[in-house]
Amino acid sequence: MVTTLTIDCGGGGIKASVLDAAGTMRARPLRVPTPYPLAPALFVKTLRELGSRLPPADRLTVGMPGMIRHGVVVATPHYVTRSGPRSRVDPDLVAEWSGYDARSALADAFGVPALVLNDAEVHGAGVVAGTGCELVLTLGTGLGSALFDGGVLAPHLELSHAPVRWGTTYDTYVGEVERRRLGDAFWSRRVRQVVEGLRPVFRWDRLYLGGGNSRLIRPEQLARMGDDVVVVPNTAGIVGGVRAWDLAGARST
Repeated sequence: MVTTLTIDCGGGGIKASVLDAAGTMRARPLRVPTPYPLAPALFVKTLRELGSRLPPADRLTVGMPGMIRHGVVVATPHYVTRSGPRSRVDPDLVAEWSGYDARSALADAFGVPALVLNDAEVHGAGVVAGTGCELVLTLGTGLGSALFDGGVLAPHLELSHAPVRWGTTYDTYVGEVERRRLGDAFWSRRVRQVVEGLRPVFRWDRLYLGGGNSRLIRPEQLARMGDDVVVVPNTAGIVGGVRAWDLAGARST
């Protein structure tokens, strides 16, 4: 039986567990705060130390924020900052992360095959049905997104960096800072407005809302979004680590 160590890397925390071939957790998930400033070397060290506290696994899946292509970091929004999300960007960290081959570095560090994707893509792998056009939006520190067509993962687009209004990006508009400022009721209304605005762009068959903050969406706002919009557990960011190899592994090799 092939086992998979899945690590879900966010702006505020890093979670991990080991899954069997069916996607069932074989160990209680562990979480550590995301350390800052986070150079690539510290990133690998943090993941290695977290993984050492879990049972050994045959392969590794890592989901991390940003634009990841074939396991290489094109850009990452939080890990280039000096003290975490919304803090000042460190030019030296931007240079270190740009073009960083995270897949090779992690495969070497763990000694097993590795798959590195955007965190929303791993999340989506855990929930999509594999039929039709399925969009996944994750609500947490910012906004993550992944698009699947017939179960096939499309090339990643950083939707979170697109402007939504008055020069404000989606990442900021429905991110954690604005949720705290607005309160859950007004923030939930804002999430619904984003969903309504994206509907004619994607024409999805199903939209999945995940991430740590999706559970905070008010029921009345969720009901107004329609039957084709569903909230999924945040554990999908870990559970998707197994299925990601089938949906995206070939594309990333």
